[in-house]
Amino acid sequence: MLKSALNNKCSTLFKAIGRRYATQSSIKHVGRSKDWKSVIGLEIHAQIQSKSKLFSGAEVTFGAASNSCVSLFDAAIPGTLPVLNRACVEQGVRTALALGCTVSPVSMFDRKHYFYADLPAGYQITQQRAPLAKAGVLTFPIVIPGCKGKPYYKSSRLFQLQLEQDSGKSLHDPYEKKSLVDLNRAGVPLMELVFQPDLETGEEAAALVKELILILTRLGSCNCRMEEGALRVDANISVHRENTPLGTRTEVKNIGSVRAVAQAVEFEIERQIKVLENGEKIFNETRAWDAVAKKTISMRDKEVVQDYRFMPEPNLPPLYVSVEGAKDTGINDVDATSLLAELPELPDATRKRLVEVHKLATEMAIILVNDITLYRHFHAITEESGKRRSPKSVAKFLVNEVLATLNKNKVDLQDSCIPSEHIAELVDMLDANVINLQLASQILQESLDTGHKESPAQIAQRKDWVMNSDSDRIESLCRKVIDENPKIVSKYRKGKEKMIYALAGEVARAMEQKVDMAKAVAVLKEMLKK
Repeated sequence: MLKSALNNKCSTLFKAIGRRYATQSSIKHVGRSKDWKSVIGLEIHAQIQSKSKLFSGAEVTFGAASNSCVSLFDAAIPGTLPVLNRACVEQGVRTALALGCTVSPVSMFDRKHYFYADLPAGYQITQQRAPLAKAGVLTFPIVIPGCKGKPYYKSSRLFQLQLEQDSGKSLHDPYEKKSLVDLNRAGVPLMELVFQPDLETGEEAAALVKELILILTRLGSCNCRMEEGALRVDANISVHRENTPLGTRTEVKNIGSVRAVAQAVEFEIERQIKVLENGEKIFNETRAWDAVAKKTISMRDKEVVQDYRFMPEPNLPPLYVSVEGAKDTGINDVDATSLLAELPELPDATRKRLVEVHKLATEMAIILVNDITLYRHFHAITEESGKRRSPKSVAKFLVNEVLATLNKNKVDLQDSCIPSEHIAELVDMLDANVINLQLASQILQESLDTGHKESPAQIAQRKDWVMNSDSDRIESLCRKVIDENPKIVSKYRKGKEKMIYALAGEVARAMEQKVDMAKAVAVLKEMLKK
């Protein structure tokens, strides 16, 4: 078992994580007037993980040379026709089922007309009127940054999930005063997830996106690399005073990170409140998030509703999905029932299992599951064949020691490349009383500095970072510390029992922290009884 000192650090680190998150955001809503209510709805575009595009056989490869992944259909060459990618449909259905949606037995494709240079056909193929799925719900935990209270859960209704193709990308050169078009993204498969306006704060919006990323990653339906544009978030935001009609909303487009979601939403809420309190008017407009200036900027107004002239896509037949209770047409493209049976364990179920089976605290379960890399380490260490390690001990060591060391070095866990077997070895060394937490922290730091080239045992041997188990030496030092600190001894004997740890600290310093603190405390207590 790990030392009792480890048990007292979980809640402290959990709060520290919240404080760290809070410092990353320059916007706080703590001082916001209670008279104002904010309403937030998210629209999220998730790129379906697929080798080829939604309606053509062109490759989907991030970072490929411009216009090297373009088929004739993607370039809108006359006479070419779309062919629906079955694998993309299956991924869409799996995602819809994981989010509790009602999958439509029959869905249709539409043409959405608008004219951009990077949309060669002049329209986008999407599902506006008869989408793949509707009426889902996403429930997710929320940690309030810097708040001492426990995390709470929030739910947001998913209005619909639809399949659609992406457009290309316009590249603007301000020096040459030219614009070029890269069609590599044209036709890339997307899922658009439209959520109802059920959120109230930027933290809730960021938490929803984080939970969705966890789900999509578990499903393998999207890699969710926001820096590559694989997941893009649009936020619809409005404010109103309590007991008054909803206010005019603005849309903040293409927010590029989870942290930016919280920042952008909070900034826009505060901006709208200031505008209204100054007696001015909020306009229905599209805004962009400037990640450098930490503010939203106006892009274009939406006062005049654009006519997209939706029309049925004539070159694609209806999409049939076999769902329970629906009439079997005999021409179903995808079987939703079999896909449902194959769904992996989802994040919320994992949290419940960690709490109910492994007896972890709810806060600890949330920390573990919300970090994909952290949970992979936990799973690998606790499920290693032939080993019986305490899940509580492993979880606390990962959160309190590994994350603390990486945070101190400003290194993300996924970038640290620390092997799970090295963490497991440290846990085993602690359990075997070969090292203590102080030495474990030093070994972690040395491993990080040297690129994990040596195992923890090798580092401990090379640096002589192992505990001294010489009972005679420990007893000798304890006697010396007692003799040299009569005031502390007097306070202890008068009832201030915590003074024992001050004495134990002196013993640890004398032994260069290479001592079993529990043993030292026991020896000191025994000596002080006399």
